[in-house]
This record gives sequence, structure tokens and C-alpha cells, in this order.
Amino acid sequence: MDQISIYLPGVALAYSAFLLSIMTPGPNILAIIGTSMRAGRTPGLALALGIATGSMCWATLTVAGLSTLLASYAAALTVIKIVGGTYLLWLGYKAFRSAFSVYDIEAVVVSGTRDKIYGYYLHGLTVQMTNPKAALAWIAIISLGLQAGAPLWVGLSIIVGSGLLSMLIHCLYALAFSTAAMVRWYGKARRWIQVALGTFFSLVGVKLLASE
Repeated sequence: MDQISIYLPGVALAYSAFLLSIMTPGPNILAIIGTSMRAGRTPGLALALGIATGSMCWATLTVAGLSTLLASYAAALTVIKIVGGTYLLWLGYKAFRSAFSVYDIEAVVVSGTRDKIYGYYLHGLTVQMTNPKAALAWIAIISLGLQAGAPLWVGLSIIVGSGLLSMLIHCLYALAFSTAAMVRWYGKARRWIQVALGTFFSLVGVKLLASE
């Protein structure tokens, strides 16, 4: 129980950072929204599952890589935290900038055919796995929950938990945002959501940079 209490707050913080990071409609989310609206919910769900699978792959690669690195060079944690904290501050800046910009959500439609659902899935997986920003995002997220000497269950819990969250949230986007009314609602609430995200990422980034 003592060991769990030591690492659980970091794992919960990693979950929170990941959950909030996918609340901002980036290219992947806009593709899910647009595909669900124009091609239907099934293609949207297939695309969402492909993106979620890619997220889980990135989480696995990041945990494995950082765990191996920390096992050999514990001092590398300082560099990882600097990179992660800086990236979180950058996300906070982007969220604040987005909050005070004037633009509408522009959904992107992924081309494909309804009878080739696996094509949408592969497209989502490929886009996510070839996105260089995903690597930085996962370094930032994993660095919140992973510490030098952390037991195996810490990394596994981050991978499994974030994978399940990714599938749930991306699929909810495909279902809920498949209507124009939901897109309009998000457009009205966008500023407040972005301000909240910017505040969270900035505070967590400072916390990570200031941690020992």
C-alpha cells in the first residue's frame, strides 16, 4: 500500500494530462468529427479506433524507452522532466492563444469508402504513428507518472489506462460530434475550455520543471 501511495498521484496526473490533451480539437479530432458527419458514424468510429491504437503504441514505446534509459542513467530523469515540462508549457501557451483567437472549428473529412472500414482504421493508425508531436506529448505525459526506480506496474498502468481513455474519448467524439449541433455547441464553449486547458498545462509544466 505504501508503494502504491507513492506512485499513484503521478499516475493520476499522467491520466489527467492525457485526458485534457485530447479535449482540444487538433487535426486527429477534427478528422474524426468531419468523417463522422460526412461519411457516417461507423467510419468515424473506425478512424477513432485507429488513432487510439496509435496512441497506445506511442505510450508503450515511450514507457519502454524511458524505463530502459532510467535504468541505466537515473540522471536522465532531469533532462526528461525539462523536455516534458517545457512541452507542457508550450501546450498551455497554444491553448491560451487559441482561446483568444477568432476561428470556427473546421472539420476535416478523411476520404475512403464505407465498405472498406479497415481503411479508415489504418489511416488513423498511420497518421498517429507518423506524427512527430506525439512523441513529445507522450514524453511529457509519461514523465509525470514515471520515476527512476519505479516498479513495472507503474508503466503498465499508464499504458493500459491511457489506452482505454484514448479509445473511450475518441469514440465519444465520433458519436457525439457527428451532428452539426454539437459542433456549434463546442464552438460557443471553446474559449472557456481552452482557458481551462491552458491553465492546467501551465501549472503542471511549472510543477514538473520545479520538481526534484
